[in-house]
Amino acid sequence: MGALPGRTRATLTARDVNEPTHIAPDGSIAMVDVSGKDVTHRTARAEALVRMSAAAKSALQNATLPKGDAFVTARLAGIMAAKQTPSLIPLAHPIPIGSVDVDVAWVDGENALRIEARASTTATTGIEMEAMVAAAVAALTIYDMAKAIDKSIEVAHVRLLEKTGGKSGSWTRP
Repeated sequence: MGALPGRTRATLTARDVNEPTHIAPDGSIAMVDVSGKDVTHRTARAEALVRMSAAAKSALQNATLPKGDAFVTARLAGIMAAKQTPSLIPLAHPIPIGSVDVDVAWVDGENALRIEARASTTATTGIEMEAMVAAAVAALTIYDMAKAIDKSIEVAHVRLLEKTGGKSGSWTRP
């Protein structure tokens, strides 16, 4: 498989390296070989923001949605989704997940929820994707549970907040 029109192999990577990590010498997609990496404890935190109408916020706060308790369902959906990350993200490695937690909290003064997912593992590769998938799917579950009240709900800012462990060490969003 070759590069996309107008894009070189180098621009397909997330960082400027001599050897792209997910592209084989022939230009095909390749899974990174992590078998030689050290097993270390790794953690990640990610978040998603869910913006909604005042009516949807009220229904969520008062637990009057027709589909039931959205917060319990979203937390469970996020945890379950993290465990499915390698099935959803084509080049993600299946890793032993030590823990996944999903918290849902109202953003002060806004019709918005902040969903934070935390995940940990002891493995040869990171757990950032699992945390991000957990946050994203929990946010989408809130949408699904409340869409009868507000179809304009917006899921935004699915992003990594922090990661620890591994060769690259710790990183925190500025």
